[in-house]
Amino acid sequence: MSTSFAELHVDRVSRAFGEHVALRDLDLTIKGGEFLALLGPSGCGKSTALNCLAGLLPLSGGQILMDGRRIDTVPPERRGFGMVFQNYALFPHMSVRRNVAFGLSMRKVGKAERERRVEEALRLVQLTDHAHKFPAQLSGGQQQRVAIARAIVLEPRLVLMDEPLSNLDAALRLEMRTEIRRLHQSLGLTTVYVTHDQEEALALADRLVVLRDGLVQQVGSPEEVYAHPANRYVAGFMGYRNMLPATVSGVDAVTLTAAGVTLRGVNRDALAAGGAAVAAFRPGDVTVVTEDGENTVRAVVEIVEYHGREQAVEAKLPGGEALHVRTGSRLAPGDEVTLHVPPERVLVFAP
Repeated sequence: MSTSFAELHVDRVSRAFGEHVALRDLDLTIKGGEFLALLGPSGCGKSTALNCLAGLLPLSGGQILMDGRRIDTVPPERRGFGMVFQNYALFPHMSVRRNVAFGLSMRKVGKAERERRVEEALRLVQLTDHAHKFPAQLSGGQQQRVAIARAIVLEPRLVLMDEPLSNLDAALRLEMRTEIRRLHQSLGLTTVYVTHDQEEALALADRLVVLRDGLVQQVGSPEEVYAHPANRYVAGFMGYRNMLPATVSGVDAVTLTAAGVTLRGVNRDALAAGGAAVAAFRPGDVTVVTEDGENTVRAVVEIVEYHGREQAVEAKLPGGEALHVRTGSRLAPGDEVTLHVPPERVLVFAP
């Protein structure tokens, strides 16, 4: 099978487990060389979608086409895809070198070619000096590198990664995130990456697919999804932590239920005046100001967390609603503050 492709079309793919539909009518085109992230919480259908692509789960409906040729009927071992699992799935009794070479041996690749490709893969993931070790002798980050090397040594048409960094500590996750992107670019890979971490998805992907209960909520570039979430669910997943009950009080204006304060914003759902709404904005878009004005609200600081250059603050509105703020101002519990959020940063959604 060819090691490259122009596009992979997931055509209305569904997958059910008994009465439960885990994935519903997924329709998506992946371009060759693209890094696509499937993003959402546990149970949203992202891993199901990946396993359908890999051939590890049969489809309940739809089809998968590669350059116009149907491949969902092709066994997984003949699709030419590489897979990186969340738990690494390394053979504990094999050395690093033998783990990486395993797939090539199964495909009966000649010894000289096999050794060349294994050495190149180990060099790319910076594990040449650890080739003789066993998985138990490696750190979590090194084990993940072995899993990635085992996938790329096959020179796959598509690399599928299922939450590969979720078992690593914060520092290692950052390091491996950069490594994965570097390998994707330098090898010209096509990658589909499953994650529940929006920061990870934003940093890595060319395009994001946000899923909820097996249904696509939004597809777009990281910039599009971050700045222009399609609905309240996507906004919440993209860091709009403040979701305040409100009533539409005019064109692009809402009155907060808990504070009785009117804010101007962007009416994303074209809600009519008098209707219930939610005013959504990010903690980082809120600033502490010295006086009342347009789009300001008063609150009392309750909790302060030190985050180096800034503080994460939870304040309470007069009606008791929590308001989350990230600020460089030094605040303390009990402080009465006036807070401002720019109108263009307030997104108004249906509740």
